[in-house]
Amino acid sequence: MAKLGSQTTTKMDDIEQEGINEELIEFAIRESIQDSYKLPCSLQTNRKEPNSEDFVKIIAAIQKGDVCALQALSGCVSAFRETDMRGLLPLHTAAVQPQQEILSVVLQVSMSTDLTLEEQTEDGGTALTLAAEAGLVQNVSMLLQHGASPHNTNSRNESPLLIAVRQQSYDMVLSLIMGGAFVEQVCLKKWTATHEAAKVGCPAIMMLLLRHGAKVNSRNVHGVTPLGIAAEYGSTQALELLIHQGGDVNAQATNGDTVLYDAAGSGNLDCVNLLLEHGADTNIASYAFQLPIHRAAYEGHFLVLRTLIPLTTERAIRLSGQNPVHSAADGGQVESLKLLIEKGFDVNALLDTHISENYGDLRKSPLYFAVSNGDMTCAEVLLAAGARTDMDPLRCILVAVRAESPAVLPEGSDHAATAAQQRISG
Repeated sequence: MAKLGSQTTTKMDDIEQEGINEELIEFAIRESIQDSYKLPCSLQTNRKEPNSEDFVKIIAAIQKGDVCALQALSGCVSAFRETDMRGLLPLHTAAVQPQQEILSVVLQVSMSTDLTLEEQTEDGGTALTLAAEAGLVQNVSMLLQHGASPHNTNSRNESPLLIAVRQQSYDMVLSLIMGGAFVEQVCLKKWTATHEAAKVGCPAIMMLLLRHGAKVNSRNVHGVTPLGIAAEYGSTQALELLIHQGGDVNAQATNGDTVLYDAAGSGNLDCVNLLLEHGADTNIASYAFQLPIHRAAYEGHFLVLRTLIPLTTERAIRLSGQNPVHSAADGGQVESLKLLIEKGFDVNALLDTHISENYGDLRKSPLYFAVSNGDMTCAEVLLAAGARTDMDPLRCILVAVRAESPAVLPEGSDHAATAAQQRISG
């Protein structure tokens, strides 16, 4: 027992040390970014005086791709430090110019000034983030070679690496990694390049990131792993790669949503089957008591729903406090509703109190959802399958009249509808 305790302590120490190391890396990156944002005083103030004639000529030469004209102006060093009304230096303009010779000339001049290559435009872009957004791999490489930082983000807190992944440019991603980009750098809402690769569904880039230290189970601010993102966006190849690299198929987000729940929401049957083949549990509910089957029914993903029905236990549905029939009726999904009825689901199932209390009207029945939504088609399907109209604290007949949708009611309810209308008109 003493030996086991020692091993446990060592493991905990390792985990704690790993957390400290991650914090130190993030701190170093933040310090680097803050230092690089300390611009020369003349660039920190808003520009009020008009631009010089030389600046105008420089910008024109860059935009036209006129290398000779730009070289002739390279002696006008002070003009290369000017910004236009949007805060763009000649460097920023050259960064998005596909002609590499243009950027080369501007960089040569910039190196003789106090420019840092990290100056931001009014919109928060740096030369490197702008080049990445423009999809110019060679410009990105050239900026890195001249000392541009791969860590500095734009105003949306997006790193050049994340932007490159979004562009689905393998070469740009590789260039940035070789230039020192930190693959686990967190951007807005703790979104990493790995999350972005999972979203765009690019397995080659995903593998490149993983080979250079990306964590397969890293979580964003909502606790969602790259696996969850791949499932949400139906990125089957990325999902398969992440699973084979150790991704947790039963990982839950901060709100309890599982990866399978996200896949059910996307409606991608291949993703759902892939997760099921690797042990995803259909009976894990979110903290809102939602199962994957509820999500599929609500969204109307027929094939996914048909797959999940035999794999979801009655116990799990009972513990959730809500029936998939409620979900289908709430989402207005007629085909899902018909399938559930065909498979024997109860059209008179009632919401448990802890679910019903989330609604101001304390609704209980699937029919109530359809009637309150004014959904005649779903209401007719439910009524035809034997749905009762008296299962809720507020009778469905009264709800239909209030919504001026008496047509959703069975024909035999005409008298009750008239009486209810008279009570309302009072």
